[in-house]
Amino acid sequence: MIANKKEFGGGLIMLVAFFVVLFLMFQPMFSGHNAMQYLDNLYNSISKGSVDYAPALQADADRLKAVNVTMNLTYGSEVEAEQSAAMLTASGARAEGSGTTLTVNGSLGSILAASLKDSNLMYHNKGDALMGQYDLEARRVVYNWWTTLGQIDKALKKQKKFEPAKTTATIRKKAVEAAYNYYGVEPVHIMDKAGLVAFSLVFYVIYTLWYGFAILFLFEGWGLRLSH
Repeated sequence: MIANKKEFGGGLIMLVAFFVVLFLMFQPMFSGHNAMQYLDNLYNSISKGSVDYAPALQADADRLKAVNVTMNLTYGSEVEAEQSAAMLTASGARAEGSGTTLTVNGSLGSILAASLKDSNLMYHNKGDALMGQYDLEARRVVYNWWTTLGQIDKALKKQKKFEPAKTTATIRKKAVEAAYNYYGVEPVHIMDKAGLVAFSLVFYVIYTLWYGFAILFLFEGWGLRLSH
């Protein structure tokens, strides 16, 4: 038995309209993407646009160019060690060894600068440049840098060189890791899409309330009440 037909009908109309909009949102209307995919890509792009730390970190790397280091780095495979040796050599360091262990000697700042240069190329989706330089897939290059800087961080801490280790860890996380994770995503600054971002957030709030009130009116019109 419907207690309030007008309220029940209003809630039913709101609920039907909610699902009609939901159906439309899942249609590929935005360059082959649905609304969820489009907004996900948008927020990924905005997120990437806020993590371009490589230029700022370059100054930190430059300050360590006079710091010469000698360390042993251990990799997970001989192939990874061989690839990393070639990359370290290209940075101006000496990298020699056998198996999965390399003995590296050279300027820490130059090594870090090389990792930043390659990460910056990947950040800007210039994977072909990395492939041409090392004859390796772009993600492999940056992954090798991520592994190498992790090993350098550990080696420096063992030598009680904590400040250079901190800089190495920061570059690894903020530049190398970010470049790897965001490869293929076009960076966008939030102010360039401020209107769309504001609309999506306001729409999300209204759409959520819309569903809540639809359920409320539907059940109240049906005669259900909450009471103590």
